[in-house]
Amino acid sequence: MRALIQRVTKASVTVDGTKISEIGKGILILLGITQGDNEKDSTYLLEKISNLRIFEKNGKLDLSVKDVQGELLLVSQFTLYGDCNKGRRPDFNSAAPIEEARAVFEKACEIFRKSDVPTKTGQFQADMQVELINDGPFTLMIESKK
Repeated sequence: MRALIQRVTKASVTVDGTKISEIGKGILILLGITQGDNEKDSTYLLEKISNLRIFEKNGKLDLSVKDVQGELLLVSQFTLYGDCNKGRRPDFNSAAPIEEARAVFEKACEIFRKSDVPTKTGQFQADMQVELINDGPFTLMIESKK
């Protein structure tokens, strides 16, 4: 599982012209799912992301999203497993098949929502417009298998 995380001052997801999710200060998580990902991967990412000290205090990165009472916005993004090494068209063979990815994403949403960090989500397999103000900019990639 891959999570591209961005520290944001605000972020939102719109589907078919309707805003379905919105957060203030927190972390936007673009989540890529590959074959074999499971609950363990989701739990690892939740623990890592919610405790990662990426918010500033006195000029140092000393605070987590929990510490700043921030929010999480979890959005599925299969293109994180796109391979652009050959040819001109990305290869998405490493991304989990749709039904497997849907089940894993739904379980990840459940795990994240049960945490002590308020979590909102995008809509699986929808054409989403994701709007954000990246605070920094600050962007990191985290993988559950490393």
